[in-house]
Amino acid sequence: MPNIHSNISFGLVNIPVLLNPIVKNNDVSFNQLHKKCMHRIQYLKYCPHCKIEVKANEILKGYQYEKGEYLEFSTKELQDLKPENDGDMEIISFVPLKEIDPSYFEKSYILTTEKKSRSYQLFVKALEKTNLVGICRCVLHNKFYYAVLRYYESNIILSTLYFEEEINLKQNTDKVSVNAKELDLAVQLIQNLKGHFTPEKYKDEYQEKIQDAIVDKLHGRKIQKTKKSPKKEVTDLMKALEKSLKK
Repeated sequence: MPNIHSNISFGLVNIPVLLNPIVKNNDVSFNQLHKKCMHRIQYLKYCPHCKIEVKANEILKGYQYEKGEYLEFSTKELQDLKPENDGDMEIISFVPLKEIDPSYFEKSYILTTEKKSRSYQLFVKALEKTNLVGICRCVLHNKFYYAVLRYYESNIILSTLYFEEEINLKQNTDKVSVNAKELDLAVQLIQNLKGHFTPEKYKDEYQEKIQDAIVDKLHGRKIQKTKKSPKKEVTDLMKALEKSLKK
């Protein structure tokens, strides 16, 4: 994916930046094949009313306001609705990062510059010193977002946010009492498993097994089935906690 050119609009300061996606899809890609001849399946854009395949230039966007009734929108009309300065990240506020629940974070980019920039470094240092993050408005891939600009190891990371109406945080309102001994054992179990976040330790075991299976198939070997240990159901909460601590 190519880098995205943008600008951080910070008061009267304008900081040109490049948005570089942080996350890459590591999944093994499979194609769908016709079982009979082993050729790839193609997806055709087909109109069931006219019973013909439709070309890209014959397709438009429509909003269904009633069943079978559509409002037509042209590319120009949708383009005209975009916010002004849609290539900029306009900062509207600075807030403590801890006030933003992680559920709101969608996709992240690391921001770089094409050449040395004093304004970029100044903004990095200011974010580090204030220990705040910037909330900004931006348009990415033709979609409007609010996003967070935060300090990370002498760099700036932009993370797009989901809107409040997109988040479904259902609260558990059931009040169930727990006794002090159960709570003490649960806390002990947490303390026994306490550690540090080391992402390099967490491997995608499923994808690794798929890669191994591909190698096995190429060499005519039988795929090794994953061994699954049977889990014994423990209905007594206290016994379950005690057995977990012994492990």
